[in-house]
Amino acid sequence: MKQIIQSFKTGATVLEDVPAPVVKIGHVLIRTTRSLVSAGTERMLVEFGRANMLQKARQQPDKVKQVLGKIKTDGLKPTLQAVFNKLGQPLPLGYCNVGKVIAVGEGVSDFVIGDRVASNGAHAEFVCVPKNLCAHVPDNVTDEEAAFTVIGSIGLQGIRLCDPKLGEIIVVVGLGLIGLITAELLVANGCTVIGIDLDANKVAIAKKKGVIAINPADGTDVVKFVTEFTGNIGADGVIITASAKTDEIIAQAAKMSRKRGRIILVGVIGLNISRADFYEKELTFQVSCSYGPGRYDDSYEKGGIDYPLPFVRWTEQRNFQAILRTIATGKLDVASLITERISLSEFSKIYSNISNKESIASILEYPEDSNSSVTVLVNQGNFAPGKGGIGIIGAGNFTSMTMLPVLGEIQAPLYAIASASGVTGTALAKKYKIGKSTSDYKSILSDASVDLVMITTRHNEHAHMVTESLRAGKHVFVEKPLALNKEELNEILAAYDGSKTLTVGFNRRFSPHMQKVKQLVGDSQMNVIATMNAGNIPANVWVHDMKVGGGRIMGEACHYMDLITFLTGSRIKSVCMNAMGVNPQVNTDNASILLQYENGSTGVINYFANGSKSYSKERIEVYSQERTLITDNFRLTEGYGTGGFSKMKTNVDKGHAAQFKMLADRVKNGGKSLIPMDEIVNTTLAGFAAVESLIKREWVSINP
Repeated sequence: MKQIIQSFKTGATVLEDVPAPVVKIGHVLIRTTRSLVSAGTERMLVEFGRANMLQKARQQPDKVKQVLGKIKTDGLKPTLQAVFNKLGQPLPLGYCNVGKVIAVGEGVSDFVIGDRVASNGAHAEFVCVPKNLCAHVPDNVTDEEAAFTVIGSIGLQGIRLCDPKLGEIIVVVGLGLIGLITAELLVANGCTVIGIDLDANKVAIAKKKGVIAINPADGTDVVKFVTEFTGNIGADGVIITASAKTDEIIAQAAKMSRKRGRIILVGVIGLNISRADFYEKELTFQVSCSYGPGRYDDSYEKGGIDYPLPFVRWTEQRNFQAILRTIATGKLDVASLITERISLSEFSKIYSNISNKESIASILEYPEDSNSSVTVLVNQGNFAPGKGGIGIIGAGNFTSMTMLPVLGEIQAPLYAIASASGVTGTALAKKYKIGKSTSDYKSILSDASVDLVMITTRHNEHAHMVTESLRAGKHVFVEKPLALNKEELNEILAAYDGSKTLTVGFNRRFSPHMQKVKQLVGDSQMNVIATMNAGNIPANVWVHDMKVGGGRIMGEACHYMDLITFLTGSRIKSVCMNAMGVNPQVNTDNASILLQYENGSTGVINYFANGSKSYSKERIEVYSQERTLITDNFRLTEGYGTGGFSKMKTNVDKGHAAQFKMLADRVKNGGKSLIPMDEIVNTTLAGFAAVESLIKREWVSINP
């Protein structure tokens, strides 16, 4: 299928051939008929992509600060690689989509095949959208009109936060697409609306919609105008839909407001607020979040869990429905806002001139005979599959930043890559000369050219994908963790018969630093202290979701369980975990884990998320037979009482490269498993035991 993609690295906006998505649980698959180009939002993205590195840095000073901090802890080269990788990731454009449902996923009952729906899908011939981000299109609303649903909901949410009453005077600053819709909805709500914009054309359109529109470029002082119009009282509310860097807009909004007035920000402006402006009038200021309640809440958007209507009357989906009803009744005229209609194949007519601010709303028209293939040939003729062919499932940061650079360097036989959207997978396929890109990972499992399947998806998908891969007769590599519970582990063990290898991404044991430590201490009894200064991750990120990520202990602390097992040459027999807080939660990322090993060794894992980012992220201390070895951030290892060894210094090397090189070689040429299966199982059980220990507040034994 065809999809419009923006490159932050090159600045190019292209129509890319990518695999069509497959329908997922809780989603609907839509064949697009129309989509709306949101000139304001998309202009910012395109112009940012076209900016040079210095201009990009000036626009994002917070990101520059993060980069400088990362250089201090990780070094210059890894930081630059991370930055360029981020810039190299393709960005799908668009979020105002209309089409027909062609498939519904499990758990979807509100939509059936053939329904016309509006959604926040991208500019693509096919989109897979969560059910809560779709809404039925009324029969008397055209596809073109329905394409305004999402953009209209952005304005509507700003209005809901402003809470206007019949007869109130509301100012709308910025009469772009969102501003014009906002103003018209306010008029329909019985408000007197004053619109402000520097574009004479948009001011003229607003006047036709019953708005008292003024243009400061004509010499009108907007604050004086509003003050005089309201009889020196001031506006009841100000909704800012403009996009500008200046702080003048927020200052004017405060000055034109009445006492205890409401100011709502929908757009993007400078926000150096004068306390005096707000203090004297006791003004309220609120930033509107996109389409409404539910936005950026994974349980609502991806999990399909609706907010109960009696308690949350207007969710983002219900806002979609409200906009469509308002269009259907004729109270919102969006057809008059359409500036141009362009076929998808001629998209460049819009994007080559997207900085032209005279355009208000551009409609993209889609062909009826779109190609719905879930696989595309990316480097046809450049790849000859042979023994050891590799298929990758997952195209996130780990794949792009860590795994593929190594596999590309050693010219591993990369045969296919699967990604949910098809976009990121296709971009990586082009970069690393991978033969095929697909949105259906099962096509990789059924491909005889693939010998090794590498799984780097979210944690809740690991176990069932490992099981399917083993049953398909493939060697398997899976990023940690292997499984999130004992039931998943048992399913994997039932599928594992030893004929194919299973490797988990416990890379720390392959670091040259740990290899050296192991050489120096052997299999003797030892005490090991491993500290991970993990850093804070916001609570709403998926890794904290116990059903999706399994929590950070399961997802990351398992690295150190495996590493200490490697160093001691023994298996864990019991575990005790304690977490910070008066009532520590199972889902913790501030905990200490004690490990007892069968050979008498002990391990302590300190996994902390509350430390300073300026301190080293990882530190390992090994004490054995009057020898001490300290490894700092996998860059420096120092030995005390270790004979001829004093120190070893490298760039940050956590063992990823060595693990991937060895794995590719073993699959192609044969040899022992990189990590013994009993150790993989033991480490996985130890992770489960740590969580159980926190619940029971006691030591938990691990039964083989």
